[in-house]
Amino acid sequence: MSSKIWLSSPHMGGTEKKYVDAAFETNWVAPLGPNVTGFEEDLEAFIGNESHVAALSSGTAAIHLGLILLGVKAGDEVICQSFTFSASANPILYQGAIPVFVDSEPQTWNICPVALEAAIEDRIQKGKKPKAIIGVHLYGIPFKVDEIRRVADKYQIPILEDSAEALGSSYKGQACGTFGDIGVLSFNGNKIITTSGGGAIVTGTKALKDRAIFFSTQSRDQAPHYQHSEIGYNYRMSNICAGIGRGQMEVLEKHIALRRSMNAFYQLLFNDIDAVTVFTVPNEDYYSNCWLSAITIDPMKMNGKTSEDLRLYLEQLNIECRPLWKPMHLQPIFASYPYYGGTVSQELFENGLCLPSGSNLTDADRERLRDAFNNFFNS
Repeated sequence: MSSKIWLSSPHMGGTEKKYVDAAFETNWVAPLGPNVTGFEEDLEAFIGNESHVAALSSGTAAIHLGLILLGVKAGDEVICQSFTFSASANPILYQGAIPVFVDSEPQTWNICPVALEAAIEDRIQKGKKPKAIIGVHLYGIPFKVDEIRRVADKYQIPILEDSAEALGSSYKGQACGTFGDIGVLSFNGNKIITTSGGGAIVTGTKALKDRAIFFSTQSRDQAPHYQHSEIGYNYRMSNICAGIGRGQMEVLEKHIALRRSMNAFYQLLFNDIDAVTVFTVPNEDYYSNCWLSAITIDPMKMNGKTSEDLRLYLEQLNIECRPLWKPMHLQPIFASYPYYGGTVSQELFENGLCLPSGSNLTDADRERLRDAFNNFFNS
């Protein structure tokens, strides 16, 4: 069998080992050190907007600390985009808070501003004004920033911006991760750059960054002994993982260009197949890193063939594809929580598929993909 074509595998640039070796040589094998500081500075320079970045052990940890920094406590309600990975929503439950899920709109597949406002007004009428809004830039495409911000500001509810999939994406020239009251990044193994496992929290002030670092290092008070006045967490990124991140930052722009070229490859490949729609930005205000390229298939135009049929066919050829995220309001763990909107996210889940998108795919891989898709759609 041919070698596996992965959906999105890690892609090393070659200089990562230099920074990791330096950590070993200087014995900075800890959740602090020159690589952590350097990685944070690299990220701050890249996303700009006078942001302050704290490197953490995961994007999930960043969402959790973001909720804490926004004052979310047990019994509070937090609005969350339903069409996302569960890591966007799980930290709400960590805090003992209540998730309120909102449907997507079809242009960006992200949180729908109309459904968002309807949810806020209904929760207020029920006597429970939401404490925060979690919006996600899904698959690297920004949510409708202006419209979501307008709703959030109208009701004075802060935005926790889940930019885990959108490092390098932007809206009207401003980097994703800098639109929320607090932003979140992820460097998991499948992301556009990786630190093996890791994430970061993005804040607008150094004071807020320092507060995040305080919580992420077990909330140790200023004292010669170990004293703790608040609950803390072991969420800081290690100097070794940060070393991988520093090397990855050197190839980030290249990785973005390669991912975008894969998206262009699929747009050209499916240009004449009426049943397939490639997920792209709605207009020139949006710039996507194309972290994952995704399609939807209209089974009415395919004589009953579905996205699942395509996934299973490609699996036989050792090509990894994956269904779009199953919406949170359809997940067993979240099924009992409030939901607002229609069936946009459900229909996307039922008819969509993520395609191999890695920055390390070769011309030979693309030839295999072209042949596989042509055989499926023309048979």
